[in-house]
Amino acid sequence: MNMYIKMRDNILVCPLFFILGGFKLMILSNRKVKVAALSIVSNTTLIILKVVAGLLSGSVSIVSEAIHSGMDLVASIIAFFSVRVSSKPADEEHPYGHGKIENISGLAEGLLIFVAAFLIIKESAFKIIHPAKIEETVIAIIVMVISAVVNTIVSRILYKVAKEEDSLALEADALHLKTDVYTSLGVAIGLLLIKFTGISILDPIAAIIVACLIVIEAWHLSKSAFTPLIDAKLSAEEENKIKEVMETYKKRNSRFSWIEDTKVRSYTLC
Repeated sequence: MNMYIKMRDNILVCPLFFILGGFKLMILSNRKVKVAALSIVSNTTLIILKVVAGLLSGSVSIVSEAIHSGMDLVASIIAFFSVRVSSKPADEEHPYGHGKIENISGLAEGLLIFVAAFLIIKESAFKIIHPAKIEETVIAIIVMVISAVVNTIVSRILYKVAKEEDSLALEADALHLKTDVYTSLGVAIGLLLIKFTGISILDPIAAIIVACLIVIEAWHLSKSAFTPLIDAKLSAEEENKIKEVMETYKKRNSRFSWIEDTKVRSYTLC
């Protein structure tokens, strides 16, 4: 009983240790690696919170969120190492740099999300067939709100740096966490409904909705990561921008026979 009370009282305190550790880690490397490290720290913290809350409450939707965060942690670790490799300058064997490693990273992250969705649906189906009473919903709701707030902050940092550095790996990581915001809020709402209605089947239903959102995320992420790996042509919008630039040179009496485009590293060659 004393151990249970200690777990419950300290569940909201443990993030401080990991957050401080994360900021200490962030001083070690370049900008992309810094924010990738922050993502690892935040995901580790949230996994611990969600696992403890899931054990205390018996909520499958909380457990599903812990699984999701576990996959996010693996994805963050992949992103961390991929941005370190992609930041290396061009060399004799890789004259165009190492940028496409981030596409491989993004594709791997997308596949991990599919796996997470499958595990969540499987566990939710079991809970629908064998329903269980949900306990400690207040603690579970608080953890979900904390998760949403933390992921909102970290995802915005990741997305900002991803756009400024043209990093697909960081953008994929930001997308993971952005989806976590919506799923965490969805689970919190589901737990609130359970608290006031007592209908425990709402918990696995909320978890299945989480899984469906995750599948949509995985599809878009995998598609955006895979397309550059097979050297697909640029979008019509990007081609039009290139043609506009070419037109400005035509006015200076420059001549071009054709335009060939491909995405290499973090810039477009034409």
